[in-house]
Amino acid sequence: FLSSKGNMSAKADKDKTDKILAQAKKRMEKKQIVDVEEESIKIVIFTLSGDYFAFYGDDIKYILPYEKTTLVPGTPDIILGIINVRGDIESVINIHKLLRLPDSEITKKSRITIAEKGGVRSGILVDSVDEVKDIPKSAVKPPISTIEKAAKGFVSGEILFKDNHVTVLDVGKIFKKITE
Repeated sequence: FLSSKGNMSAKADKDKTDKILAQAKKRMEKKQIVDVEEESIKIVIFTLSGDYFAFYGDDIKYILPYEKTTLVPGTPDIILGIINVRGDIESVINIHKLLRLPDSEITKKSRITIAEKGGVRSGILVDSVDEVKDIPKSAVKPPISTIEKAAKGFVSGEILFKDNHVTVLDVGKIFKKITE
């Protein structure tokens, strides 16, 4: 008689414990389910002289295959020339010169990115465009302190892409330098 009463009490305690644990687990699951949708940004990843760089996607209007530019006499050496883009005449910047990188050979992968920021619009010659992708805004980290002096004034951050550091350039800062 005593042993069956003890078993009933132990069973009731176990049931009570199981119910408490189940409720605690439900509360924990509710706390872990947080519906936070992080803001994402579009990024255009490209190469220059063997290194990865990126522009914010909002600043890039078109990505065009390279076409021969028409030289405009008297322009600084940073301006390669002009091209016709859907009836509009656009200048093309040699960003290698601006960043003091060695010029690259024009290949089938070379692209002209048409960028627009702060009322200025121009083409920017890049060696290749590797990817256009959405990333979380928090993935853009502050630039590393060892960035080349020539590029420092144009850098807005850094991201990782295929285990490589990618320097994110600010089109607005580039255009500001050119129009000064």
